[in-house]
Amino acid sequence: MIETVPIFPRIEATVAADATGTVAINGVMQSVVGADEQAVRAEILTLVTVTATDMGRPVRLNTRDRLGEQLLAVYPDGHVEALSDRATAATVSAPTPVPVDPASLVVDPNIHSAQSPDHPEQRERSERSEHLEGLGDSVARLTLKDFLQSQPAAQVGPAVMGWQGTVRRLTGGLVSVGPGAAELTHRGAIDRVQQSLRGPRTVVVINPKGGAHKTTATLLLAATFGTYRGGYTLAWDNNETRGTLGWRAQPARHSNTAVDLLRDLERFNDLRSARVGDLDNYVRSQGSTQFDVLASDEDAAASSTINGQAFNELHTTLSRFYRVIVVDTGNNMRASNWEAALDAADQLVIVSTIREDTAASAAWLVDGLYEKGHEEKVRNAVTVLASPSKVADAQLNRRLHDHFASLTRTVLDVPHDPALVDGGTLNYDALAPATREAWLQVTAAVADGL
Repeated sequence: MIETVPIFPRIEATVAADATGTVAINGVMQSVVGADEQAVRAEILTLVTVTATDMGRPVRLNTRDRLGEQLLAVYPDGHVEALSDRATAATVSAPTPVPVDPASLVVDPNIHSAQSPDHPEQRERSERSEHLEGLGDSVARLTLKDFLQSQPAAQVGPAVMGWQGTVRRLTGGLVSVGPGAAELTHRGAIDRVQQSLRGPRTVVVINPKGGAHKTTATLLLAATFGTYRGGYTLAWDNNETRGTLGWRAQPARHSNTAVDLLRDLERFNDLRSARVGDLDNYVRSQGSTQFDVLASDEDAAASSTINGQAFNELHTTLSRFYRVIVVDTGNNMRASNWEAALDAADQLVIVSTIREDTAASAAWLVDGLYEKGHEEKVRNAVTVLASPSKVADAQLNRRLHDHFASLTRTVLDVPHDPALVDGGTLNYDALAPATREAWLQVTAAVADGL
């Protein structure tokens, strides 16, 4: 007779297509709601990880969703492994865990690293062996990857911010205090911005109303990416006629725009002779912030425009030279180049000032994107709410958070800054520290979606 392996505690989870789910732990049912199915799965795994942590050993999770049923082992550190199918798991005394690529679980692996004190790549091999013994499973042959993953976590450097950093400086380092929560959050945001990408990525900033903070957002996103990633970042004014991004940027020795680059684009499509340095005659370097600006047409007498086909041609070429492209859009969401930018977007950023009219325009935009079948891009979008004055309307801010939090991945606030009021050339160094920090957090959220 084959002995059945006991499952304790008994955990069952269901994920529905409408971004809702349930998790039952020993018969106690709990509802879970998220922005999408991925978010629901992540929340369920968090709840189950807490249970595993409380027990001090891995637990088994039976899952059911539109993809079928699966039996998982969830470890206290948030690590997940797939076990054999349900029928086999119920009758085999020692089911062998099958390593699973986290991406195949449709769960962002960064969620576990952020929510768990010990990332799977940081836990000790002895801990893993104890976990496996808890499940009654055999240990596979160790590999070089296992050895490298057993390395201890890198030590956290001393504090440089806040009162902790002040104490360290005043004592000449004799009293070295660890970083506080705010500094750890700051460092974490930098790590997120600096994470490697799976190829060139395009961020598109949208709101069909003028004065919605789009151009400012484009410049500050590009400046933050450039500052912390070290270049290969482009801010691109994708107005079909004239935009103001070029006016807000640091000037260059030339006045060339996207129209001029489009006219000479063929020279950059010859891979044998194309050089990134030749782009300097078309883009405008932004100095220490390490990003470039591609301006829209600035000739008041010109009749040329950038249409959808022209955008696609420019985008294909520019993606060979830049890792991150941040696109400022015009106010006509029916223009072909606007729609082309939307199609090319890996991440949407919906921007609004905390004003009724600008917010209504953003809400109308989201309705239109849903109607046109862009629901997935909206759900993954980042909403940025900019304060138009030193003191924002708190009630309206709450309404906007409630509305856009139900539609997009996250909603973040950025403060009013006097250095941005005059609408002139952007000076990143003139911004208040709180403004730079807020835009670092926004950029980190954008990077999470890339």
